[in-house]
Amino acid sequence: MQSQAPTHPPRAADRTVRWPRTPRAPRLRRTLRGFAVLATVAAIAVPTLAPAHDWISPTAVTLLESAAAHRRAPSEGWSGTLWTGVGRGAPAAPSATDCRRPPATFDLPGYEPPRAQRGEPAVAVTGAAPGRATAAATLSRPASPPPASPPSPATRADAEAGAATAAAESRRSGEFADRRHRMRSRAEPLGDSAVAVAPGTRPPPAPHAAPQLAPRPADEPVSAGMVDDNADFGAYLAYRQRWPQLARRDLDPGGRVLLDVRDAAGRAVPDARVQLRAAGRELPLWARTDAGGRAWLMPQRDAAAPAGQPLEVEVTRGSARTRVLWTPGQKDVLQARLAAEAGAETVAAPWPARLDLVFVVDATGSMGDEIDKLKRSMRAVADEIARLPARPDLCFGLVAYRDRGDAFFVRGADLTNDLAAFQRVLENLQAGGGGDYPEAMNEALHTAVHRISWRGEGTARMVVLVADAPPHLDYPGPQYDHDLRAAAARGIKVFGVGASGLDPQGEFVLRQAAQFTGGRFVFLTYAQANRPASGPGRETVHDVQNYSVETLDRLLVRLVSEEMARWPQPAP
Repeated sequence: MQSQAPTHPPRAADRTVRWPRTPRAPRLRRTLRGFAVLATVAAIAVPTLAPAHDWISPTAVTLLESAAAHRRAPSEGWSGTLWTGVGRGAPAAPSATDCRRPPATFDLPGYEPPRAQRGEPAVAVTGAAPGRATAAATLSRPASPPPASPPSPATRADAEAGAATAAAESRRSGEFADRRHRMRSRAEPLGDSAVAVAPGTRPPPAPHAAPQLAPRPADEPVSAGMVDDNADFGAYLAYRQRWPQLARRDLDPGGRVLLDVRDAAGRAVPDARVQLRAAGRELPLWARTDAGGRAWLMPQRDAAAPAGQPLEVEVTRGSARTRVLWTPGQKDVLQARLAAEAGAETVAAPWPARLDLVFVVDATGSMGDEIDKLKRSMRAVADEIARLPARPDLCFGLVAYRDRGDAFFVRGADLTNDLAAFQRVLENLQAGGGGDYPEAMNEALHTAVHRISWRGEGTARMVVLVADAPPHLDYPGPQYDHDLRAAAARGIKVFGVGASGLDPQGEFVLRQAAQFTGGRFVFLTYAQANRPASGPGRETVHDVQNYSVETLDRLLVRLVSEEMARWPQPAP
């Protein structure tokens, strides 16, 4: 009898899995096969495509490159430069004979042509620093963009470095954001501030939204304080020692002396030219006396003045000339007697007095309120100045500035005695642009000192510099320390006005300018020091003591009045 082999359950390896014969089975098998093909292609293609895995759109590339370029300082000098510094000798003396003309306007380009002239899309990098407005910008690209190469590693590195720098600046300037609230509460129209994004592109991230504060009344007065760092010189030296870490150009006020120039009758001699010499060699130390015949001399501000060596101070006015010897550190006041022409006891000064007044204004977005106030008050200020006892022959000029990449860089109007025409120029000035914190103050000051047609001998010259940010010290063009020396040489006093949001570096620069040229430092004050929204008051965040407060209009008129009151009246 034949035995049968035992039966066992089939092993797992012997089992055959069969797909159910349903209408969906062919479709599912095709899908799985497609996945397998895609996986194979991907495995082959990944090594080739790996370098481009971080590709971004051409518009985003433009944004990255714009941010990196905006952070990089220009490599070439500025085309608007008219005087290259103290190494080139004294600047030309003021020589204009009249300002009875319509205001001649000018527009000076920045370090590179505007984007529209370069054929590039206009781009605004928003939110670079709290409280700064940015100019109108439109991001646009063709409906069918041409193939674009991915950004190079260097471009991406520059963009990342720029972003890191922006973050650091944002942190540093955060404490000043609230003081710039007025710019946000009086924002520019949407068409001048929004960024239009082309279809299919990701919009740029929105800047950090600050709390919306109720706008102040448009006709609310602006309160301001003032300090005279030459009158309280010890306090100024102590202030400088408290801020050694601030980035600035050095202007050493050590060894300062007050030069007082009088004629044979004891009358002040305004606008006399002052030149210093050592061992017969001309030093790059120049000045002109003010309306009261005075000038501040700071010989230790230059290594060319040997320590302890007597200096020769030469004073000239027309054909009258005198020389006095002076050893720095031995006197606080230096007297010089200027002999008049033969047969005369006095050195004649023009009457009525001549006053050239130029406003240099930061016109970036955060300065909207200050510009509006200047527009509203200009007529009243001019009328009050015209009624001063000196009855000055008054001319007005304007220099406005923004920064690289804005709608304009530096523009202005030359001196004119036509107040109505000057006001029309001022009315056309609008705040906008900006982006990073520093602005083109260096170039604007250079323009005011050298391009404005200041009237010649026998004129009082004043600059009112209104700013809420320091200058760009990384630009290769003019630097403010050289142009403050030129201002002293041309007899121009600078009155720095610190607007809301001015940081310690900006305060330091404005106080340098005022102290060096014999001007004053003016600053806005509020009911609460850190809250401009609190309205006018007596408080300030600036490092100042012993100051009085009044409206900005009255303060400007008082400063001009005090200057012109020292102008010598005609001899009886």
